[in-house]
Amino acid sequence: MNDEQIIDMYFSGSEQAIKETKNKYGSFCRKIAFNILSNNEDTDECENDAYLKLWNSIPPNKPVSLKAYIGKVTRNIAIDLWKKNHTQKRNAGIEILFSEFEDVMPSNSQLKSEYDLSELTLIISNWLSTLTMQERALFVLRYWQGESVKNIAKEWNTSPGKLSGKLFRLRKNLKATLEKEGIYL
Repeated sequence: MNDEQIIDMYFSGSEQAIKETKNKYGSFCRKIAFNILSNNEDTDECENDAYLKLWNSIPPNKPVSLKAYIGKVTRNIAIDLWKKNHTQKRNAGIEILFSEFEDVMPSNSQLKSEYDLSELTLIISNWLSTLTMQERALFVLRYWQGESVKNIAKEWNTSPGKLSGKLFRLRKNLKATLEKEGIYL
């Protein structure tokens, strides 16, 4: 079943939409959640919360890409759950990702408004469009989906060290782009 048909099911209020979403994107959601949470129980909770969020947000939202939409919803829920658990000293699955970006991205306290956040989003989006397909895929796998360098290296048949170097250069390039646009740490 294609995404448009599934979205139409959400609009018609058919509970089958959730089943079709889970069949098509369940493993994708679980992978994103697990990469962030490193815990099966929390991953289950996150996946179920993502389906509920979809049910409550479609309609009125009509995503262009259901995969991107559910990926973003899942990622946001997983990060929120990670933050909740982290304050309780549980789960350290995303700490490495946060530490890799400390020197690149401004913190929430440095962003003064929603305008700043939307401006930052646009700058990053434009920056991503300048990358090669492979660089963009690497960046998204690592920093959006939370995939480990080791797993990406294995999948791409290369060494983790080589990918770590490439990721370092990408972060350095992003930082230079942000600074060029007037966003400093």
